[in-house]
Amino acid sequence: MTEEKGTRKVDLAEAIRSKLEQKKQQNGSNKSGFHGNDPKKLTTQNNKKANNQRRRTGGS
Repeated sequence: MTEEKGTRKVDLAEAIRSKLEQKKQQNGSNKSGFHGNDPKKLTTQNNKKANNQRRRTGGS
């Protein structure tokens, strides 16, 4: 096998490992706060209105 200047064959596992390592380094340097950037404020989910269709229509 002959290798050209600056290019080499990389197997899939090695490529994935290097990409993952790159992401970890980026996330480590960009960490600011809870989830990274500007998390939304948590709101309650108790805003569903009761279904009063049976009362309105005189259901059984």
